[in-house]
Amino acid sequence: MDAINTFFLLTGALLFFSIIATTLSARIGLPFLLIFLFVGMIAGEDGIGGIKFDNFYLATFISQLCLAVILLDGGLNTKLQSIKMVFKPAGVLATWGVVATVLSLGVFATFLLPIDRDWKMGFLIAAIVGSTDAAAVFGLLRNSGVRLVDKVKATLEIESGANDPMAILLVTIFIQLILQPEITSFSSILLMLVQQLGLGFILGIVGGVILGVTLVRISLPQGLYALLVVSGGLLVFALTNLSGGSGFLAVYISGIIIGNLQRNKIDYVLSVTDGLAWLAQASMFLVLGLLVSPERLISSAPSAMLIALFLMFVARPFAVWTSLMFFNFAKNEKHYISWVGLRGAVPVTLAILPVMMGVKDAYFLFDIGFAIVIFSLIIQGSTIPFMAKLFKVTLPAKIEADATQSIWVGDKAVVDLFGYKVHKDSEAIGKNPFKIGREVGDESIRFFAMLRNDELVDAKFSTQMQEKDFIWYVAPEETSKSLARRFNNTRQEFSENLKFYGEFNVDPDLLMQDLAMAYGIKLDESSEKLTASQYIKKKLESLPSPGDRVALGDDFYLTVKDTDENNKITQLYLKIPS
Repeated sequence: MDAINTFFLLTGALLFFSIIATTLSARIGLPFLLIFLFVGMIAGEDGIGGIKFDNFYLATFISQLCLAVILLDGGLNTKLQSIKMVFKPAGVLATWGVVATVLSLGVFATFLLPIDRDWKMGFLIAAIVGSTDAAAVFGLLRNSGVRLVDKVKATLEIESGANDPMAILLVTIFIQLILQPEITSFSSILLMLVQQLGLGFILGIVGGVILGVTLVRISLPQGLYALLVVSGGLLVFALTNLSGGSGFLAVYISGIIIGNLQRNKIDYVLSVTDGLAWLAQASMFLVLGLLVSPERLISSAPSAMLIALFLMFVARPFAVWTSLMFFNFAKNEKHYISWVGLRGAVPVTLAILPVMMGVKDAYFLFDIGFAIVIFSLIIQGSTIPFMAKLFKVTLPAKIEADATQSIWVGDKAVVDLFGYKVHKDSEAIGKNPFKIGREVGDESIRFFAMLRNDELVDAKFSTQMQEKDFIWYVAPEETSKSLARRFNNTRQEFSENLKFYGEFNVDPDLLMQDLAMAYGIKLDESSEKLTASQYIKKKLESLPSPGDRVALGDDFYLTVKDTDENNKITQLYLKIPS
C-alpha cells in the first residue's frame, strides 16, 4: 500500500506543480508544454527529484494513449467546413510534406552526424522528427491569443492530425533497413503504406459513423456522453492498430465525423474532452521528461541545434513550398505555415521505437530527437503570435460571446446560455439588462443572470449595467453576435474592420460588371457576367474562407469577411485605393 500511495503522491505532485508553473510560462512567453517537459526532467533521476524512470515500454503506452485522446479531441473540434476548405493541401502536406522533410533533412543529418553512423541513421533521425505534432499544434495555436486566417489555421491543424501515419511508416522502414535490410523491399513498403492509410481511413469513418449514430440515438446521464465518445474513440484506435492500420489517423477521422453529426451533444462533450486532452498533454510531456538524462541532452545539444535550425529554415520550408505550389496560398501564408512546423510528443514517441527494437546507438537518436523538440518549442512555439502578425495572417478579433454554456432540460432538448462582459464605451453601459434583448429585435432572447464583482445581482427594471458587469442571456445562437455588439466597443470594431476588410460592404450576388462600372475597374470580358462571389472562387481556385483577398487591379481588393457552413460567402468587402 505504501508503494501505491507513494506513486499517487508523486503523480499528483508532478501534475500539481506543473499546472501551477504554467502561469509562469504565460508571463515569460514560453509554451506551456515546455513546462511539463522541464518539470519531468527536474524530477528525473539526474534532477533534484531523483525519480528513476527508464521504462520505455510504459512511456510508449502512456504516450500513445494520450495522443489518441488528443487527436480525438482535435477531430471533435474540427468542423466539416474546414475539411472542405483545405482537404487537398493539408493532405499533400501530411504525405509528401513529411517525405520531402525527411529527404532533405536526412541528407544533412548524414553529413553532420559522426562518420561511423551511415546514411540510414541520418535518415532515421530525419524520419523521427519529420512530422508536425498534433498536441503542440492544437494546444499552441488555440492558445496563441491571435485569430489566424481560417485557411492557414485549418491547414496546420489537419496536417498535424493526419501526418503521423507517414512518419510512423518512414521510421519503421529505416529501422527495418538497419536491422533486416535483406527483407525490406519496395513492394513491402508500398503494401505497408496502403495498409496504414487505407485501414486507418476506412475504420476511422466506420467507427465515427457508428459512434455518431449511437450518440444521437442513445439516452444517457449528461456526464456519460463524453465517456462514451472517449471510450469509443480508444476502441477505434486499438482495433485499427490491431488490424495493421494507423490508429492515430482512424481516431482523428472518427472525431471529425462524430463532431459533425450532432453538434448539440458534442458541444457538451467538448467541455469534458477538452479537459481530458489538456490532461493528456500534461501527462505525456511529464512522462517523456522523466525519460531524459539532462547530462546526455547537453552533450547532444550542439548537433541537435544544427539539425533543428536546418529543419526550421530549410527542410520545412522546402516541404511546404513544394506541397503548396499548386494551391492558392499567398507567400506570407506559406511562410507562416513553414514556421509553424512544431515538433512535440510524436517525434519523442517515435524516438523510443529504435530503443525498444534494439537499434545500435538508439539512445543517441533519442537524445537528439528530444533536444530538437525542445528547440522547436522554444524557438517556434514561443513566437507563434509574433510571426502571425509579422506575416500578416491574422484577422481582426471577432466580437462574440465571452462565454457559452449549454443546459440540458431533457434527453434531447438543450438551452444555450451566452455570457457577455460589459466593456468600456459599449452601448450597454447605463442600460437595463432586460431591455437589451428587445433592442436586438428578437423576443426569444431572455435575461438570465447578472454578476457584479463576481457576485449575483438581483436585477430589476431599474437596474443599470456598469463596466465590467457580466450578463447572461438565454438566446438563439444566431442572435449571439448581435447581442455581443451591444456589450463591446463597436467603434473600435469598425475601425479594425475598415482597416483590414475595406470601406464598402459588397453584396456577394452583385454582378462584377456593375461593380467595375461604379468604381472604374477594368475587368476581362469573361469576368463581367460573374457575381462577386463567383469571381472570388474563380480567382482563388478553391473554396473561400474569411480573410481571403483578391486584387482587382489599381489597389482595389475584394476581401471575404465571413462564410456559412457550406463555404458560401455571406459577407464581402471592397477596399479602395487611399
